Amino acid sequence: MSFLFPSFLWALGLIAIPVIIHLFYFRRFKKVYFSNVRFLREVKEETSMRSRLRNLLVLLLRCLAVAALVLAFAQPFLPVEDDALQGRKAVSIYIDNSFSMAAESDRAPLLQVARDRARAIVEAYAPDDRFQVLTNAFRGGAQRLIGRDEALDAIEEVRVGPESRRLSRVLARQTSALTTETIDNRIAYLISDFQRNVTDFTAPDTNVQVNLVPLAAVQERNVAIDSAWFDAPVPQLNQNNLLLVRVRNFGDQAADNVRLSLVYDGQTKPVGTLAVPARGAVVDSVFLNINQGGAGTAQLTITDYPVEFDDTYYLSFQTTDRVRALQIDGDGRFDRNLTAALDLNVFDPTRVTAQAIDYGSLGSYELVILTDLASIGTGLAEQLRQYVRGGGNLLVFPPAGADLSSYNAFLRPLPADELGAYQEQQREVSGLNDEEFVFSGVFENRRAALNLPTTAGNYPLTRYGGRGQESLLTYRDGSTALAKFAAGGGNLYLSAAPLDPAVSDLSRNAEVFIPMLYKMGISSGRRRPAAYTIGRDEVIETSRRQAGADIVYKLRGPGGEFIPEQRALGNRVALGLGAQVPEAGVYDLIIDEERVDAFAFNYDRAESDLTYTSATELADLPDYTVLETDNPAALVEDVRARNEGRPLWRYFIWMALLCLLGEALVLRLWSV
Repeated sequence: MSFLFPSFLWALGLIAIPVIIHLFYFRRFKKVYFSNVRFLREVKEETSMRSRLRNLLVLLLRCLAVAALVLAFAQPFLPVEDDALQGRKAVSIYIDNSFSMAAESDRAPLLQVARDRARAIVEAYAPDDRFQVLTNAFRGGAQRLIGRDEALDAIEEVRVGPESRRLSRVLARQTSALTTETIDNRIAYLISDFQRNVTDFTAPDTNVQVNLVPLAAVQERNVAIDSAWFDAPVPQLNQNNLLLVRVRNFGDQAADNVRLSLVYDGQTKPVGTLAVPARGAVVDSVFLNINQGGAGTAQLTITDYPVEFDDTYYLSFQTTDRVRALQIDGDGRFDRNLTAALDLNVFDPTRVTAQAIDYGSLGSYELVILTDLASIGTGLAEQLRQYVRGGGNLLVFPPAGADLSSYNAFLRPLPADELGAYQEQQREVSGLNDEEFVFSGVFENRRAALNLPTTAGNYPLTRYGGRGQESLLTYRDGSTALAKFAAGGGNLYLSAAPLDPAVSDLSRNAEVFIPMLYKMGISSGRRRPAAYTIGRDEVIETSRRQAGADIVYKLRGPGGEFIPEQRALGNRVALGLGAQVPEAGVYDLIIDEERVDAFAFNYDRAESDLTYTSATELADLPDYTVLETDNPAALVEDVRARNEGRPLWRYFIWMALLCLLGEALVLRLWSV
């Protein structure tokens, strides 16, 4: 047996007090007159012996009571092992505050139980020990050790949040914080419901003692909208855009009559009723007719109780009502048919010659068209490559007699296939790739009646492996008439034939040419997500690049307004969010108080699966200790026992009380 405060044992000298009282206790006698004193001597001897025995017993009980009290204040304990932790300790406590912790246990919400357990752990340690209180938010301020009172205050402030973290990352963060101060005894506690999808422990640091505190929730059924996405790469204005939604059942029983609704433009439209099998998912289709250009938003909802955080799925999209198009012509004689096509109200055209290009404004156009350029200079070639890789769409019509070396020098680094020697021969286009976005959904029920273009000359395109050529129009012999190449975030469209009406009638074929130009302008090589996930440190991109160093990008939504980190990427801007999005919903991108874009954020669906790792499975993990306690008081004792030994002071308190009770009974019931 050892003592936490052995210096207090000097107080055992207080045992002398009852001894002194006993020795110097003189009973005062009364005179009693007897008529007959024949038996006086016998009675006196018997009474004296019984009195002496009772007094000795009272003395013993008093001495034992004093000794027990002294030993209790000295904090005796039995060491669990020889290397029990001694000295100051650094203690990290992780409180799982994800959405699953809002579930009910058999007595209270899990998060409330978790806070109670965390307080009990802190109170089990000495006032000079150091603590970390960590949640899923992973805030920078939590990566330092604090005092006991600060730790208790931090525990009280923990609330349910949208973030969900894998426990291996949590433990790595705890280990990092525990090494910030030179304290040898490092202890980590993880208080969680230990959902299976986040429980991914690896071997812990041998210098850190890891304890798991599992909390059990009442098993709940849950159905959630898992994800949603547009079938087409880019949603189109005034079209029935196919929106696919996946609904998943995380419970062990089939879910019937799950009502799905679409909210768009302030109106709620019932979509239908779904039957989702147990532990399965169904994908349903929703048609969304977008009636306004620019940044649009919608949301999908289902009805499911009691877990509701994942019943709504927000999404955002960009549609273009007028395609900003730039035509760059080599000789300044702009093609009449192309001019007429770009003057339609679906385009916002600009026309310049090769000598009058404003390179700084290239990024503001969705579509750039090159016509009749005899050669492409190195400066223009580099600017066009940056434009395409930054998300732009470039359509190239090489003229007859073009400088092939300059064209191929421009095409090769993208990379794209190169132009062969010009061939003057009459050819007919016979194939149209209506599975590719440019032509998909354009010619419904009219495919057989199409008049496809013919050419009187063309440049054969090479078919190098790895260049990623996708044929949009093909000649009868299978060679490519119009090719597409994805490069970075944009697309290059390369025609094998010139646009000159004397060579090709493509520009006169309005039913092919006009929708082709429009869909090229709204296409994108980098598919924009319909929604982002809170807590995954997403980086979002916008094409709304503004000139000037003093331009401030702000995001404004249900969680408030904040300024994200911004970084220019060509003609796009990347916005770093960190942990600034606290609540699901649609956040508008604001520049000079003008709404220029919108982004949708949803809670992490990892919390939707309410399947937990059992305490038995956790106990089988090597190098981890599972603390199974039903109340904070028992947890305090267990924590102290594991770190310092089995405390015995309670037993000595009971011993002192029993001794005092015995003394009272002896004095009252033992008459002399």
